[in-house]
Formats: sequence, structure tokens, C-alpha cells
Amino acid sequence: QVQLVESGGGLVQTGGSLRLSCVADRTVAALAVMGWYRQAPGKTRELVAKIPWRGRSEYGDFVKGRFTISRDDAKNAIYLQMNDLKPEDTAVYYCQAEYVLRNYWGQGTQVTVSS
Repeated sequence: QVQLVESGGGLVQTGGSLRLSCVADRTVAALAVMGWYRQAPGKTRELVAKIPWRGRSEYGDFVKGRFTISRDDAKNAIYLQMNDLKPEDTAVYYCQAEYVLRNYWGQGTQVTVSS
């Protein structure tokens, strides 16, 4: 089992920034991949960004350089810095971790971008 707790969502205006945090209950170095996904009402969950224990990070096509994923092994955490937010970024953002070939999810944090 892996427990993930997200924080940092909220309401922001178009063009604003938010930083999401996800803390795991185990060292992130033990997790093969960690990432952020999002789900808007009526839409399927989609990849925002993921960061493997080794290798390059990967981003959804819609990110276009606006978001940055990072990790802090000392704090068992990953972060998602989101800049230049748009109304279409409004969604529930979920932290995800892969551990021993299973995916685990946090409870989600709401991000709302007003126009």
C-alpha cells in the first residue's frame, strides 16, 4: 500500500500560478514512477506530468512548457508548479504512484481557474 496526500489546489485567475504538492508515506525513491493526472467534469482522466525514479519527465501535450514536475526525495514528495493557468486547466488533480506494478492514487485536489 502507498498513501498519497495532495495539497495546494484552489481558485486562481487566468494567467495565475499554483503549486501542487503530493507527499507519500514511503520514500519516493522506492516508487518507480510518480505523476499528476487530472479529471474535468464529463472528461476522462488525463496525464499532466510524470517523473520516473530514473529518466526524463513526461508531460501532457496541453502543458506546452507551462508546468514543471519535480521531486524531493528527502521530503518523500513531488510537486507540480503550474504557471499561466487557463480556464481549461480547471479539474481535480490527482497524484499517482506506481509501486510493485500497482498504481496508487491520492484523494485529489481541486484546481479552478476563473476567466
